[in-house]
Formats: sequence, structure tokens, C-alpha cells
Amino acid sequence: MAFFLPQDNLQRVAPEETRITLLKAEPYPDGRRVRVNLEITPFQERPYIEILLSDVHGDEVASTTIVEPMTWKLELTLHLRGAQRGPFTLEAKLFYPDGPQARPVTCIFNAAPENG
Repeated sequence: MAFFLPQDNLQRVAPEETRITLLKAEPYPDGRRVRVNLEITPFQERPYIEILLSDVHGDEVASTTIVEPMTWKLELTLHLRGAQRGPFTLEAKLFYPDGPQARPVTCIFNAAPENG
């Protein structure tokens, strides 16, 4: 993995210590999409991450799974299903299929179209 990530001075941690360090949601002005920024501790083994976006009633609005990311700083866009308004709950779970699972991290935010 060193040829993808040349920063050899970073301390990479074992799966038991791998955690999500940042989870941030930034709604787009259209109120239909959300930019998700996620950072995890530098890792020795690549984890799995499940992301779930729920509406005020707890119903799933969007979700995704990231399998073995190459880097620990991730940015992605989730598309909101249906005519939804917040508040929304974004939850990210980091885990290893045959190993440890970190405590989920959540973020609550509002998203509404600028014209509505």
C-alpha cells in the first residue's frame, strides 16, 4: 500500500484501534444531495464502512457501503430519495468482516432547497 500513500511518517494502527475521526455532512443548495466527508485513522488493514442516512422518522433515505478504501480521507455524494426535509441523521459504521467493529459515529443536519 506504500506506493499509493507515500507518507511513510504516518503511524498506521491495527484493526482494533482503527476509528472514524471525522464525519461531516454538507447539503448541496438543491436540497437533493449531500456531500459526506469522512476521515479514519491511518490503518494497517483496509476496513469496511457502512453509511446510512435517515430522515426525521428514522426511515432510510440513502445508504452506501465502502469496501476496503485505499485512503483514510474520503468524500462522496449521497442522493436523497423522495421529497424530504430534515433533520437528517447520518451514521457511519467502521468494521472488519472477520474482526473488530468500531462504535458508530453520527451527524445530524438539515437540508432543504434554497428556493423552497
